[in-house]
Amino acid sequence: MYLEIVTPEATLFSGDVTSVAVPGVNGEFQMLDNHAPIVSLLGKGNVKIYGSVEIAEEFEAKFTKGDKDQTLLAINSGTIEMRDNKVIVLAD
Repeated sequence: MYLEIVTPEATLFSGDVTSVAVPGVNGEFQMLDNHAPIVSLLGKGNVKIYGSVEIAEEFEAKFTKGDKDQTLLAINSGTIEMRDNKVIVLAD
């Protein structure tokens, strides 16, 4: 699936991932390939990106490495939309 993470300042990441887990307002949830369409609000926490991903050098400081093929991005709030195997995270 394709993931795009956008902030007011820039697009921090765009590329193919295995899955993504996000901090929903009612708890964390994860999306895999061919997930049903969804729009949801996000709370404070980590966006967890699974898969072998490459972060642009200028944004590497915003991301941390988790276990194995996991990359983390801390957010305060945001919105997520998944449709047609494309996930868009609008994050603060």
